[in-house]
Amino acid sequence: MGVLVLASAVVALAFPGVFGGLKPTIINPLLGVIMFGMGMSLRIEDFKVVFSRPKDVIIGCVAQFTIMPLLAFVLSRLFNLDEALAVGVVLVGCCPGGTASNVITYLAKGDLALSVGMTATSTLLAPVLTPLLVWLLAGKSVDVDVAGMLLSILWVVILPIVVGLIVKGLWPRFTERTIAYLPALSSLSIAFIVLIIIAANAQKLLTGGFIIILVVVLHNLCGLALGWSVGRLLHLSDAKRRAISIEVGMQNSGLASSLATLHFAAYPMATIPGAVFSVWHNISGAIVARLYARGDKNAVTSH
Repeated sequence: MGVLVLASAVVALAFPGVFGGLKPTIINPLLGVIMFGMGMSLRIEDFKVVFSRPKDVIIGCVAQFTIMPLLAFVLSRLFNLDEALAVGVVLVGCCPGGTASNVITYLAKGDLALSVGMTATSTLLAPVLTPLLVWLLAGKSVDVDVAGMLLSILWVVILPIVVGLIVKGLWPRFTERTIAYLPALSSLSIAFIVLIIIAANAQKLLTGGFIIILVVVLHNLCGLALGWSVGRLLHLSDAKRRAISIEVGMQNSGLASSLATLHFAAYPMATIPGAVFSVWHNISGAIVARLYARGDKNAVTSH
């Protein structure tokens, strides 16, 4: 997936004229496809961890919605980003965990049940927390449509997940036949979202892209490190630390780009941090998974 997304970014930068005409409105349906696939992949058992181990999920979600938003705000100020890029970075920081985090946690031999529970919970909390946090951290400088953002997340994220769960419940045989293809479909959708955004902003990214790449890389790496540190500070098991680290560090950056397109049209560069994050966190996730798994080959996926 990381290779595919990176290839899409390179192609978009190399041939912006070919793909620059693609409308950003395509992003929402593509994100809906990803969320629909997530809904079809979820099981009732995945939500049981929320009730059987609420403390772990609460710790993870509090870390998710404090570390990444505050890091985004601090980095935006530290590097003196212009208003559009700062809004984009804050949007990434305020979004829920990314769907790829579950695969990365599995490869890292982390607590997979906790990872899935955190992704599901943070996604369900996102309609309220994401617009509220964006308003708190970016609302002073830009006009944040909190109600509109809430509705967007409900339509683009929550509704497709619910439809996916319904389809799985009504047509289990169909779901069993298609479930193997969903990761590939999600990867293609994310790659296409990156292609659209980077092609539309290729010139600006080439002229001043180094600073935003640096900020995105730092945002992701600090999130991974601080997520692990929270687990260590609270004396959680190594598998739980890995899960929280990956969940905190990997964001639903496609949602950030979608929200930027819908609600910050006056700031076209606000979509860029989400696109860059989509490329980078899949690469860093694969590296981190390898490092974690190598660090303890005898670790299990859950405790």
